[in-house]
Amino acid sequence: MFLEIVFSIVVLLALLKHRFHFPDTSGLCSTMLVLGSGGHTTELMSYVRLLPPAYSPRIYIVASNDKLSRDKAMELETARHNNDFLIEKLPRSREVGQPYFTSIFTTCYAIVIATFLVLKHRPRLVLCNGPGTCFPICLVTWVVHSFMRGSKAVVFVESVCRTRSLSLSGRLLYHFHLARVVVQWPYLLKKHPRATYLGLLS
Repeated sequence: MFLEIVFSIVVLLALLKHRFHFPDTSGLCSTMLVLGSGGHTTELMSYVRLLPPAYSPRIYIVASNDKLSRDKAMELETARHNNDFLIEKLPRSREVGQPYFTSIFTTCYAIVIATFLVLKHRPRLVLCNGPGTCFPICLVTWVVHSFMRGSKAVVFVESVCRTRSLSLSGRLLYHFHLARVVVQWPYLLKKHPRATYLGLLS
């Protein structure tokens, strides 16, 4: 119960910052959930379990070659007996060990695909915590929010493993004001005062 209250506060802060209002017709908030891989997926899925039913439909974004994250999303939604979700694939911005020069091109390709996905689903809330997979989605959502009608909220929850420094995704999203960055350790808040700190969430 405590975690549910804390997590709802995080989401509410982001929605208020972006002056978001639920649509009058349905009262639903379409939510895009960007799954990283491994421990990142496990953390994010623990947050997804706390989301009320109003955060629907849920659009899961997984890396093209990340079958495990796809299976975890399917498992959770099946247990909920809920069909108001779908899973989309997004190419990784950079594979492990990939040269940084060539990652420029793969990142551009990922941004193109992310643009199609964001325009297709028009999420009201984007929730993520993972590695580079989330950056194209967050960037495109910010652009859509800035230049098109309709308000969007982007929440990036930094991994609990990050105790002294932000991840690369966290740094980019924080310094370019692309998302509300939530940190789980007070030292990170001291270094990044614009972040939101609510203690350990997982």
